[in-house]
Amino acid sequence: MKTVAFSPSPTKTQLEQEIDRLYQKFKSLNWTKEQCELIAPLTWKINRKKEELNAVILAHSYQMPQIIFGIADYVGDSYGLSRQAMDTQAETIVFCGVEFMAETAKILNPEKRVLIPSLEAGCSLAEGITPEDIRELREKYPNTPVACYVNTSAAVKAECDVCVTSANAVEIIKNWDSDRFIFVPDKHMMSNLGPLTGKEIVGWNAECIVHNQFTKEQVQQLRLDNEGIIILAHTECDPSVVLEADFVGSTGGMIKYVKSSHAEKFALITECGLAERLKVEISGKEIFGSCVLCPYMKKINLENTLQVLNSPQPEHEINVPPDIANRAKAALDKMFEMTTEGDK
Repeated sequence: MKTVAFSPSPTKTQLEQEIDRLYQKFKSLNWTKEQCELIAPLTWKINRKKEELNAVILAHSYQMPQIIFGIADYVGDSYGLSRQAMDTQAETIVFCGVEFMAETAKILNPEKRVLIPSLEAGCSLAEGITPEDIRELREKYPNTPVACYVNTSAAVKAECDVCVTSANAVEIIKNWDSDRFIFVPDKHMMSNLGPLTGKEIVGWNAECIVHNQFTKEQVQQLRLDNEGIIILAHTECDPSVVLEADFVGSTGGMIKYVKSSHAEKFALITECGLAERLKVEISGKEIFGSCVLCPYMKKINLENTLQVLNSPQPEHEINVPPDIANRAKAALDKMFEMTTEGDK
């Protein structure tokens, strides 16, 4: 590995200021100042280094609090991160998410350098379908439009008519001039879309390794144990779970719901990182999260984020072949074109 200039360590005063900054965020998660002191040298170095490099850090809501509140410039769901990737003026994008998200950022910003801190940050949904699978579905169902969930590789997006997220899938499919739609790859989301769109949905058999762990019995028990609780479920959950929820939507939709609701007690049926985020951002409300972690999201940490800023290796830089990028961008552009403000 070649020698590089690493960021210097903070002075005593700078470190104390960083510890205080972190503590103001993390105290609502019951962190102590001593715990903040352990990560402060890393967050300080990362924030300094990204300024030196004119880099921006985009983070998904399922990331650890250290990432979200310690170093991220923007935190959001897949749709929001896609939009932010297009809007940034930074020369380098460091994506604290999973690989398909970093690919999307590169497709939308071909002239920028896009880095991902961990090569192990994959996705069970993205790994559950291939471009060949899409071509076979088109042969089996000719003249049927294909929507791919954003949780897919660039190569899969390139084979589809439109990309969708959990925030805008219903709107896009409802407004498309076709009574039948192919939706890939999430089998649970496919089942949930049929009743919501009033259309025949042909699906695939992949599933999210986080959301497939939730059961209707767990939701029912939550309601029994917590009087007056509002239960929010992600659209990647099994339909039996969705039927038990008070609200169903994307991570961004859940955030909007909790912030605007007059209720005081909420359970989030999704990856635990979202509940941790909202406990920091929203005061006066009781947030119940799950104990279910996304093993892929949690591959990103402060150490490998600093490493990729200080000494990025070729394999950590995201590149998409031009032909695939151009066709995938057409599917993404169609999504942006068909998404109204209320569903962003």
